[in-house]
Amino acid sequence: MNELVQTILNSDEKAALRHLINTLSTLDKRYFLRNEILQAFADYCQNSQKPAYFFHSSSIGRLIHYTHEIIREEESTWFILRPRIGSQEIWRIGANMTNFEQMTPQALLDVRDRVVNRFQPQILEIDFSPFYHGYPRISDPRNIGQGLGFLNRHLCAQVLSDPEYWLEVLFDVFHRHSYNGIPLLINARIDSGKQLAKQVKQALHFLNELSPSEPYEKFRFDFQELGFEPGWGNTASRVLETLELLDRLIDTQEPATLEAFVSRVPTVFRVVLVSIHGWISQEGVLGRPETTGQVIYVLEQARHLENKLQEEIKLAGLDVLDIQPQVIILTRLIPNCEGTLCNLRLEKVEGTENAWILRVPFAEFNPNVTQNWISKYEIWPYLETFALDAERELLAQFRGGPDLIIGNYSDGNLVAFLLARRLKVTHCNIAHSLEKPKHLFSNLYWHDLEDKYHFSAQYTADIIGMNAADFIITSTYQEIVGTPDTLGQYESYKCFTMPQLYHVVDGIDLFSPKFNLIPPGVNEHIFFPHNQLQDRDITVSKRVQDLLFTREDPQILGHLENQSKRPIFAVGALTPIDNLTGLAECFGKSQELQHSCNLIIVTDKLHPHQAINSEEAEEIEKLHNIINEYNLHGHVRWVGMQLPITDLGETYRVIADFQGIFVHFARFEAFGRSILEAMSSGLPTFATQFGGSLEIIEDGENGFHLNPTDLEGTAKTILNFIDQCNSYLEHWYKISELVIQRIRNKYNWQLHTKQLLLLAKIYSFWNFINQEIGEAKARYVETLFHLLYKPRAEKILEQHMQR
Repeated sequence: MNELVQTILNSDEKAALRHLINTLSTLDKRYFLRNEILQAFADYCQNSQKPAYFFHSSSIGRLIHYTHEIIREEESTWFILRPRIGSQEIWRIGANMTNFEQMTPQALLDVRDRVVNRFQPQILEIDFSPFYHGYPRISDPRNIGQGLGFLNRHLCAQVLSDPEYWLEVLFDVFHRHSYNGIPLLINARIDSGKQLAKQVKQALHFLNELSPSEPYEKFRFDFQELGFEPGWGNTASRVLETLELLDRLIDTQEPATLEAFVSRVPTVFRVVLVSIHGWISQEGVLGRPETTGQVIYVLEQARHLENKLQEEIKLAGLDVLDIQPQVIILTRLIPNCEGTLCNLRLEKVEGTENAWILRVPFAEFNPNVTQNWISKYEIWPYLETFALDAERELLAQFRGGPDLIIGNYSDGNLVAFLLARRLKVTHCNIAHSLEKPKHLFSNLYWHDLEDKYHFSAQYTADIIGMNAADFIITSTYQEIVGTPDTLGQYESYKCFTMPQLYHVVDGIDLFSPKFNLIPPGVNEHIFFPHNQLQDRDITVSKRVQDLLFTREDPQILGHLENQSKRPIFAVGALTPIDNLTGLAECFGKSQELQHSCNLIIVTDKLHPHQAINSEEAEEIEKLHNIINEYNLHGHVRWVGMQLPITDLGETYRVIADFQGIFVHFARFEAFGRSILEAMSSGLPTFATQFGGSLEIIEDGENGFHLNPTDLEGTAKTILNFIDQCNSYLEHWYKISELVIQRIRNKYNWQLHTKQLLLLAKIYSFWNFINQEIGEAKARYVETLFHLLYKPRAEKILEQHMQR
């Protein structure tokens, strides 16, 4: 990069740079983002009649395309460059334009503070980089999110470097492994790594003499004489295969062999899924609008995890010990439950033998608050005491400690950190949706937003949760490090300021192998293709079609003059981020769309007085105003009621019966559960280009990615598809089948849970052999919790106590 900037300063292109800086300085602002910078440079190129290559290929063109932010000060201009995914460089050029100077992250954070007039010379710095030194690190940005494969290769390389030491480590792991005090895998007859290798050979000889189908219980006691306890398999052939993998791993250390072996070893029996703020139940409620996607995710994950654990226990031959795996969804008990089951301590998860929702109440600091549902923005003061109370409840329910704790969202991961630290358990972090990248400049202006959002507590909790976790699951690659043009969600926590509170110099190592890309699936019993007619309930189909097209109801707005037009369907929460109002405005501005299509929107509310906060009320009112302003009566149908999940599944299929399309027009979407649901049902799906949908939807030649800030371009993209469907009658069915197969092959819970359990086993083993390094980081995280998080949470509690 130094060569590039020097080339600019020593060539005619310096004039172009000076012109750009001068142009920006005439504007009444000091902070410029990528789109504004690119537009200013494009205008310069056009006005100066520069050749086409100048915009993209000249030295200054390359510099501008690397630039994601520019900050103007009186005597200098700062360029924040992103020459590669996951990396950032900071350069400053003075007013005299004589040289570029590379700056430190600390200097950048200071200038950002000055931009908002909140500079403070002495401020606490958070820097995690020393704690990642000595850890293996991914070097190629293309491999970010593939931590499991990287760690397997690293472990195998370490074994090769000192095989005798690693054999003793393996023996130590097996020797310590038990369930409720019952030894598993090996017993006292094997007392060293060398003897383990020897006894494996003898066991293989013994097993080869047995019938492959011989049940484990028939040779269990003979096997114990050789030093082996239950856990290797349920039949002679299964035990043989597992020990052959171990034998091969001892002799030739290959990543594929390590992964295959570890996947068979039963080390996970009890799992906790922490999801605090959700309105979690299975009857009549699946979260509030702000948590619905997460609640569905957690319920499905719990169901499939429990099913997978049951399968693994049987295959490992542990049914002879009557071992019962158990999965618990840990959430809060809400006394004023509004007719739901959220005031019950325990609720069984449907479709499982031993998965439960365990609800623990918040301590009653203020009954006016804690007796009711609490927004995710207000929940922070109650989490520490909740974790302590939940620990007692979990130990009683499990009759022992858990093997894996999975945190969900910022609050769930903070509780997961507290529990995992106290119980010495592997911690998995699933963010779902990090708030910081969704709220532009929210960290810079946190003082102004604090009363409403309490971002100071949440962003501190995020930093704690993601660094405390042993491994992190994301649904998409961009969630970690974005795209060449956009920052990733986790990347936004790499270096940022909370003015007058603290500076994050290095908040997360994006190249850490703790990141793993494992997308979720959908409930295939509910969200299945429209052409699976044998699985559809005719009564439900008729009821849903009536709801969408004809029924008169106080919670439904609008009638459709021509019901035969192709429907554009959208479902979501009434928030600025979900941007249903933007879709309605796009539809209202396009006469061609209105001529060809109807717009059908499903939300959980219709009237402003039903809103749970002012932001939601404003969006409801805005949607009403757009319908009236563009006179969309007769073209729009707005269903404002929460549908049972079975009806929601049929809703997608009914829209598909009319050869409709699904549009997800969010300003930003971390992943997009509804996108999976629509595609699984066979609906051609268009979605925002900002976020995880970039990886779910294959854009193809026709283009299914939308820019929610470009209403005219969005209308053209949708109309282009509709024209193709009208010209070629099979086109809709072709795309429908493609999206069905994409979800079926890549986004399924069976693959998700298999990978999740493998991660838990590998990272538990990694932690075992790196205890000292991990302990130093854990103590640093604990310090941040007490020094930064707790005072912020206590301030929120003071506000609550005044209510």
